[in-house]
Amino acid sequence: MTAPMIYVSFPGTAREALGFYYDVFGGELALYTKGEFGNTDGPPDHIAHGVLNGVVTLAGSDAPADGQPVRFEGLMLSLLGTAEPGVLHSWFDQLAVGGRVVDPLAPKPWGASDGQVIDRHGLHWLIGYEPASS
Repeated sequence: MTAPMIYVSFPGTAREALGFYYDVFGGELALYTKGEFGNTDGPPDHIAHGVLNGVVTLAGSDAPADGQPVRFEGLMLSLLGTAEPGVLHSWFDQLAVGGRVVDPLAPKPWGASDGQVIDRHGLHWLIGYEPASS
């Protein structure tokens, strides 16, 4: 790995959350349970480690009973210019299902298009792109 990777502690929803991100972004998803890893800090079917590799790379697990699940303030995951505009709009729309649009993905006064959405798992995304050059 050559760059930082977001690693999220989910409140018992890692399988659902990482599956959701796989459905949105594609890639390869690997999930390993606490039982497979021999962990005893939670139910054996909870996720001890999961990773989505692809255009978007994201990892996570289920927080142990005494651990802290995801809670972000003042943090956004930026996908500015990471794909073609149509793909970015599709990702935005999919992330918004069951979540909350903070700022619609639309042209802004400075010429770029961007928007913000908090998905149903609590991750805050900034998605956008520059206008096509002529």
